[in-house]
Amino acid sequence: MSYRRAEEILPMEIVELIQQYVDGESIYIPRKSGKRLEWGTKTQTRREMYLRDQRICMDYSAGQSVNELAGKYYLSAKSIQRIIRNSK
Repeated sequence: MSYRRAEEILPMEIVELIQQYVDGESIYIPRKSGKRLEWGTKTQTRREMYLRDQRICMDYSAGQSVNELAGKYYLSAKSIQRIIRNSK
């Protein structure tokens, strides 16, 4: 998320009104409900996690233990178990 200076995009009257509530703090203004994007839409993270989860399942099917996979993928054993359970 990138930040933009309020005084560059909003009329000064609105900036002054907002300052009455949050003076000098950062605030998040959400998108309109019809314009929200799903998580991972703008990056490859969702796809990378999907591929990682597929590799975990393949490794598990090939005989690696949950603890071995946890060490290999730097995840907790519970996370590995969840990934395996959700793939079925």
